[in-house]
Amino acid sequence: MATCPECDADIEVDEFDVDKGDLISCPECGSNLEVIGTSPVELDAVDDDEDDEDEDDLEDKGDDEDFEDDDADDDDSGGEDWDE
Repeated sequence: MATCPECDADIEVDEFDVDKGDLISCPECGSNLEVIGTSPVELDAVDDDEDDEDEDDLEDKGDDEDFEDDDADDDDSGGEDWDE
């Protein structure tokens, strides 16, 4: 048995069915929770904002790669100047 850190509801979780880092949802309040300990089972609230930031980081990295590709094209044209 574990306790939701958001609403203090008792959540029935078998320590043998979960691993540290697993995500579960509180059946009472719907909060996203991460298993931070397994013996006994301990839960911590997961901020939804952190998930959004991770997705934003992935999108930003994709934009950076596109930008780097554009720079690579510029470097090719500049390479002719170096051969002179």
